[in-house]
Amino acid sequence: MDLDLMINSFPKLLNATFTTLKLLSLSLIFGLIIGLIFAIMRLSNNKLIGNFSYGFSYVFRGTPLLVQIFIIYFGLGQIEYLRSTFLWTILKEPYWCAIIAFSLNTGAYTSEILRSAFQTIKPGFIEAGKSLGISSKVIFYKIQIPIAIKQSLPAYGNEIILMLKGTSLASTVTLMDLTGVAKYIISTTFKPIEVFIVAGSIYLFLTFLIHNFIKFAEKKMGTN
Repeated sequence: MDLDLMINSFPKLLNATFTTLKLLSLSLIFGLIIGLIFAIMRLSNNKLIGNFSYGFSYVFRGTPLLVQIFIIYFGLGQIEYLRSTFLWTILKEPYWCAIIAFSLNTGAYTSEILRSAFQTIKPGFIEAGKSLGISSKVIFYKIQIPIAIKQSLPAYGNEIILMLKGTSLASTVTLMDLTGVAKYIISTTFKPIEVFIVAGSIYLFLTFLIHNFIKFAEKKMGTN
């Protein structure tokens, strides 16, 4: 075991961790917005809207994230029309292609998490609000969304951890995230065990932080 390599690799891997955290943060923000929109669409009485939302969720939850990244990064670039539009300024960058893929993927899972949370809200809460003369819009924003967030927090915490590990696939489109830098160091040292132990330890520590943050949030919101 080459301890010197592990010690020397740590600063480089730690620096690459910031890229991983940026990918994770942006993907979760966009994914949460996408998930909320599609969760609301899924609950719509309009069958067309509901089926479209279900189809989106089914496709992105039913196909591997790696395949989604490749289709967005390699596949969309082969469409001549896109190359002549403003979208090409985004789609030609591996960084944004990865974020798009991650956002859509986590958005699909988040939509299902929020949908199930909305459906578990007791009708009595909504009826009580209406009996007080509160509008449906205010009931949704002030009652339904807070309750749904509270109930979906444990499941969403797992999704955050899964998304953290999913960001390692960004290295497949040349991004130098934590896994990407680890692969580069291995290609020059030919010592994968030592480098991956350090990289894995960083991922494990980040998972520990996320897990404990979710537990803290659950306790604060009284979900336990």
